[in-house]
Amino acid sequence: MKYLSQFLVFDWERFNQGKQYVATGVSEYTDYDTGNHLGTKVDAVIISDKTPYKQKDGSTGNNRFEKICFKCSKDVNVPLDARIDPKGVVATVYGDYRNLLSIKCEDIVILDSSKVKANA
Repeated sequence: MKYLSQFLVFDWERFNQGKQYVATGVSEYTDYDTGNHLGTKVDAVIISDKTPYKQKDGSTGNNRFEKICFKCSKDVNVPLDARIDPKGVVATVYGDYRNLLSIKCEDIVILDSSKVKANA
């Protein structure tokens, strides 16, 4: 069947539950085709993941320390190592194995701009 991906909805609220993010990089967000400025891209890492996942018998795991990129539709000033919280998120799963995540957001709130300790 074709076009099934148009009917997949990613539940950001459930995925985001129990996670904390730290900014690791900031760059310009541009349109791939035109090069027009769209806002700010904020690269981050998941430093805490307490999201309950359905797992196979005997296995455990989470997304702690996975990299994630937020494409913000406005210009934001996010310092490196700041704990952040994206707002107005729309996320889409894509890729041959449905293992990639594209995240667009309206804003990024800085929760704590002090250096995050390694054992946070």
